Amino acid sequence: MNTTLSDRLGIQSYCFRAFKTLPDLIQALKDTGLNRLELWGGHLDGFDPEKADIPAALEAFHREQVIITTCGVYGFDTDETAARRAFDFAKAAGFPTISGDLRTDEALPLVERLCEEYGVRVAIHNHGKKHRLGSPEALADLFGRSSDRIGLCLDTAWMLDSGEDPVAIARRFRDRLYGLHLKDFEFDAEGNHRDVIVGQGGLDLPALIRLLVETGYDGYLTQEFEGNPEDPVPSCRECVAAIRRTIGEVV
Repeated sequence: MNTTLSDRLGIQSYCFRAFKTLPDLIQALKDTGLNRLELWGGHLDGFDPEKADIPAALEAFHREQVIITTCGVYGFDTDETAARRAFDFAKAAGFPTISGDLRTDEALPLVERLCEEYGVRVAIHNHGKKHRLGSPEALADLFGRSSDRIGLCLDTAWMLDSGEDPVAIARRFRDRLYGLHLKDFEFDAEGNHRDVIVGQGGLDLPALIRLLVETGYDGYLTQEFEGNPEDPVPSCRECVAAIRRTIGEVV
C-alpha cells in the first residue's frame, strides 16, 4: 500500500457541520479513523480573531494530535482585511495551501499579492455547473492569467455536476492540482444529485488514485460526504475505507 497517500487522507469539517463545539468535532474526526482535517470556517467563526480564540483552537487540535491540512472553502473578494484572516490562519496552522474561491475577477490581484507575501498558495474549489469557476474552460482561463500561486482544489463530485470526468480534469490540470475533495454523486433523471459513498457514483475512483500515484501527487487529500449531517460518521467511515481499499488495490 502507498502509505504516504493513504496516511495523508483527511476530512472536510463541513461533514460535521451539525457538531458545533471543537471537542465534538475532534471526536467525530477520530471516530472516522483519521487525524487530518480541512477546517471549514463555520467551526472557527470564519477565522476571525475578534470572534474566535484561534491560538486556543490550534492548541486544542495539537493536543489531540489533529493536523490541519488546509482551511476553506474561503471566498475571496476585494476586502483585504477579510482576506488576510485566511492567510494569517494558514501561517499560524502551518499549511501551504488554502482551499478558496474568487468571488469576482477583481479579487485575483489581491489574492496573488497575499500569496506572494505569505508564501501560501490558493487552490480554487470548483462548485458545479452553476459556479462561475465550475467549468474546465473557466479554470483554464483563470490559470492562463495567473501565476502558479493559484491552482485547483478539484472537487470530484461537483466536477461530475459540471458534466465532466474528474479524472480527465485532474490529468489536464495536473500541474496546478494542489488539493482534492474526494466526493461522489449519483444523479436522478432530472439531474438532481445525491451524495454516495466514494466510488459508488460517477467517480472512477481507481483511475483517479492510479493517476495520483503515478504522478506523485503531494497536495492535500480531503474526503467529503455532505449527506446525513446529523449522523455523518458512519458514511464518512465507509468513504475512508473505500478510498484506502482502492489505494491498496491500485499500488
